[in-house]
Amino acid sequence: MLFVGDDWAEAHHDVELMDAIGRRLAKARLPEGVAGMARLHAMIGEQLGEDTEDVEVVIGIETDRGPWVRALVAAGYTVFAVNPLSVARFRDRHGVSGAKSDAADAHTLADMVRTDSHQLRPVAGDTAEAEAIKVVARAHKTLIWEQTRHTQRLRHALRDYFPAALEAFTDLDAADTLELLAKAPDPASAAKLTIAQIMAAMKRARRRDIPAKAAAIQAVLRAEHLGQPDVVTAAYAATTRAAVAVLTVLREQITTLQGQVDAHFGRHPDAEIILSQPGLGQVLGARVLAEFGDDPDRYADAKSRKNYAGTSPITRASGKKKAVLARFVHNDRLIDALMTQAFSALRASPGARTYYDQLRARGAAHNAALRQLANRCVGILHGCLKTRTHYDEATAWSHRVEKAAA
Repeated sequence: MLFVGDDWAEAHHDVELMDAIGRRLAKARLPEGVAGMARLHAMIGEQLGEDTEDVEVVIGIETDRGPWVRALVAAGYTVFAVNPLSVARFRDRHGVSGAKSDAADAHTLADMVRTDSHQLRPVAGDTAEAEAIKVVARAHKTLIWEQTRHTQRLRHALRDYFPAALEAFTDLDAADTLELLAKAPDPASAAKLTIAQIMAAMKRARRRDIPAKAAAIQAVLRAEHLGQPDVVTAAYAATTRAAVAVLTVLREQITTLQGQVDAHFGRHPDAEIILSQPGLGQVLGARVLAEFGDDPDRYADAKSRKNYAGTSPITRASGKKKAVLARFVHNDRLIDALMTQAFSALRASPGARTYYDQLRARGAAHNAALRQLANRCVGILHGCLKTRTHYDEATAWSHRVEKAAA
């Protein structure tokens, strides 16, 4: 076997080749791209000689995506995506001075896959369709997070100079609110808004009970409120116009990307099974598929999938002390989607609701009970994907009904 450590950066890769006894065979700094990949193949070929079919090449690298990793997998190498935290801990085994360099990290990665490859997880063989879903689903969720951040910044600015807007508009990122704030970003101009202007914006946003709501908004905007000096208000108004422009574009692009998410997810063969799960719709189901991947051999069992999801607890035991805790190192995007699914499943699934109520009755807090429900839902999803069957309420929760009856 030949072991390769690949410490990657944006413009180059530090690589080291190592044999089975830990002896360094070669090392180099390779450029990113086709030229660097060709040189890596040449380095490996020089060490293998003519017996290329009988030798396995194992590569350790601190990422699982990108053209470079795809090229390594396509070349037939066994590629392990190593968590940077694990590499840092492994580095401490050989020295505690704190010294660090790219070449040393390449050596650490090569030595790590040589000695601990049985503890590592190879890069999953997800299909191109799943990769496409991951790209659009992550971009869609990122824009939603950005929308939330910009909305909070707008809220803080309005609180400092235009508190009436916070009282008048409940949803700062709504289409009618953004339209009215763009027309009147300061208290003086907002007080001049007519009922007709307010109603027109609300009609374009498809609001209900428009006359009453428009009258209430106008009354709030024309009431007396504390404010700032004119020059300060004008400065704040300029920043509000910029924030409104950014939020308007974000709203449009979120809608556009949602269409892409629906289109890509709808074509995937696992879509029907995932959509049959309680609490999962098009967007949420796409996020779950994107983060779990579709490699059927990636998870050995339901427990492995739960551990990757971060919904299963961890046990810390030492001497007479033992504590069962939630996992705080996890995929943030995946745990967000699974917790949202669990909350939605409380209405969509009677079995999920009963399970949640039982946990609450035993003294579990809301978040803890929701996390345990999400953990159970991950196990159900794993079983459905493994057997290629749709979700069935009776099958999923029958064992708990029988246990409660007993």
